[in-house]
Amino acid sequence: MSETLRNPVTYKIGGDIEINRLGYGGMQLTGTGVWGDPEDRNNAKKVLQDAVANGVNFIDTADAYGPHTNETLIAEALQPYAKGLLIATKGGFERSGPGRWEINGRPEHIREAIEGSLKRLKVSQIGLWQLHRFDPKVPIEETLAPVVEAVKAGKIKHVGLSEVDIAQVERAEKVLPVVSVQNRYNLGDRHWEELVDYTAKRGIAFIPWYPLASGPGKMAERINDIAVKHESTTAQIALAWLLKRSANILLIPGTKSIEHLRQNLAAGKIELTDDEFARLSK
Repeated sequence: MSETLRNPVTYKIGGDIEINRLGYGGMQLTGTGVWGDPEDRNNAKKVLQDAVANGVNFIDTADAYGPHTNETLIAEALQPYAKGLLIATKGGFERSGPGRWEINGRPEHIREAIEGSLKRLKVSQIGLWQLHRFDPKVPIEETLAPVVEAVKAGKIKHVGLSEVDIAQVERAEKVLPVVSVQNRYNLGDRHWEELVDYTAKRGIAFIPWYPLASGPGKMAERINDIAVKHESTTAQIALAWLLKRSANILLIPGTKSIEHLRQNLAAGKIELTDDEFARLSK
């Protein structure tokens, strides 16, 4: 019989903020093209409230979601914030319309993004602020200068990066400590395997975006077999695989549905055996 090692339930970001590894990503609580308010704003608030009521204490958002509407929605739904709730936000994109994303790493934009997020989230300190992308037109040292200022002023506690490679993490760390990396990674897209292992060794959280992709069609049969055994969905197996992949992985699946939210959270109770994990990892 295969041995199963229980997955850690929590993780300490930056070594001092302990959160449950299954969190929630707010991007879907916007309009089409991640633009404007969601179609049903009251339902969106209920989804956020239900997430927190069911143990979520890590919510991921960004000033670019809406833009701005997602942060405002979170504050309206969850203020006063529950003790221990970490709301992570991001900056470094500009939005000119639905589905349009323009990288902007200019210091003045980053400074404005930080101040805007503080006001919209109604907080005096952002627990985790993440840079959306390196701007090829701006040296990262210049982009991060206002972030360093904000950390020194107590406006930001911890800093993370998104869509970066190892060299970029190390370059950014010459400016300030990096506690998290958020890259696209899932059962079917494992381009960043080396980065997952690197961050694990360094004590840096790895936050996969698009975590629910379950893999190419050729994997369908073995995913389904394992899902049937665990009386779960293929999406739940995809999340369970990520939780077992590395103890530093934090999940932020997003949804507009309370039912789907609860299904995602239930994935945390699925313990894949070593054999099941190996079969899925082939």
